[in-house]
Amino acid sequence: MTHILKSLFAFFLSFITVAAFAQRQEAGDYEYDKEVLFGINKNTNGGLIGGFSLKLGYRMDEDKFQFFGLDLANVKHPKEVRYQSILGNSFIFGKSNYLYSIRPYYGRELIVFKKAPQQGVQVSLLGAIGPSLGIIAPYYIEYAISRVETVRMQYDPEVNQSRFNILGPGRVFEGLGQSEIAFGLNAKAAINFEFGVFKSNVTAVELGYQFEGFNREIVLMPTTDNRQLFQSVYFTFFYGFRK
Repeated sequence: MTHILKSLFAFFLSFITVAAFAQRQEAGDYEYDKEVLFGINKNTNGGLIGGFSLKLGYRMDEDKFQFFGLDLANVKHPKEVRYQSILGNSFIFGKSNYLYSIRPYYGRELIVFKKAPQQGVQVSLLGAIGPSLGIIAPYYIEYAISRVETVRMQYDPEVNQSRFNILGPGRVFEGLGQSEIAFGLNAKAAINFEFGVFKSNVTAVELGYQFEGFNREIVLMPTTDNRQLFQSVYFTFFYGFRK
């Protein structure tokens, strides 16, 4: 019995040594040249889901990548408050426009700490800049003008003075055909933490600061101050593939 235990113990030590050596070799060979990432964004200018992201990265040298990306975001006014109508519908009182921002960008990423496959965390710093296309779409509401008559219209503070007469928001995408366009620029700086378990897959979290400016003031809520410059802190969860 003792001889068998000694043999098993020796085999176990040999197995650990070989596994550790193989892991070191794999860690040294943990390289990739391209990656495709899909992300869901949460930011201080958005709602529960602030937007969606697509990111394509390409290796430049051992520790540096360049990437092209596209963000789609719904930008909200900081004073937006939701109310419930007498019908139980949720609406934002005082809001007259949506702002949908389309942000293509180009950036660079510097890997600060590398990770071995199936263990550890990779940390990198990144920055990006690009143009912004703002789609300003009217925010429609259903408004009771009498006990038996209602109308769907864009919120107007001169007409829709009582929030108790608002029965709810308009239909999905209603008024999108009357949208206006604003042009601008966007820039961001962030730190990225990658927790991917497998070499071919990516699971990462990006924490950063986003700045965006348009060529004119965007009127989201006409009864309060509005902006043409927006800034936010954001959090994006990425999942993707690399090779």
